[in-house]
This record gives sequence, structure tokens and C-alpha cells, in this order.
Amino acid sequence: MSLAPDNLRYTQEHEWVETIQATGRVRVGITDFAQSALGDIVYVQLPNIGDQLVAGKVCGEVESTKSVSEIYAPVSGVVVAINSGLSTAPESVNSWPYAQGWMFELENVQEPNTLLDAKEYQALTA
Repeated sequence: MSLAPDNLRYTQEHEWVETIQATGRVRVGITDFAQSALGDIVYVQLPNIGDQLVAGKVCGEVESTKSVSEIYAPVSGVVVAINSGLSTAPESVNSWPYAQGWMFELENVQEPNTLLDAKEYQALTA
């Protein structure tokens, strides 16, 4: 798996954003770089459905055997779905950060101009 898939956008805080074309929603997770730095993930605290998130603000946290790290909203929007599978299998974030390890989906998204493309993110993490 690529360190930073080309179809995603990224934050400097190591979250990724995927636009789901069919629905207009965006899906959010943490990057492969972030999960690798955290180590074995044992717990994920996600926002609640209906929460209004503001880009750049804390909206959850990831706990690993090494530390606890905050999740920042990469874009503003309303939470319409969460990955409930992470409550019983948080290690999915380690195994599949860009697939089964996604965290939540947003609607009514307002995207800041600060998101990075894959090349910019790879340069940041090099």
C-alpha cells in the first residue's frame, strides 16, 4: 500500500480525507505514517453522529500502547457516520489505515485551503 494514496488529501497533523463521489460525503482517517508512529492501537474515541466539526479542532483521540494522540477534524462538516467496528477492532487502523481503518464520514463539508495532496504529504513525512 502506498504511503499516501493519490486519491486522498492530507493534513499536516496526519489525517486523510477521501471524497465519496456517489454521496458527496467525505471519509476521514489517520495516515499510514501516523499509525506507524503510534504503534499498536488499542482504543479509538470518535465524534458522535450529529456533531458539527470545525476544521483544525480536536474531534477524537487514538490510544496506542505508546501514547494517546488527538484526532483533528481535517475539514468542517456534520458527522453522519462513524466506523463502529473500531470499538471492537481498533487495530484495523494499524492494518488498513486507508480502508477498514477509516474513522468517520462528514456531510455539508467546508474544505480549508490547507489540505495537502499526496506529493506534498510525502514531502512532509520524508
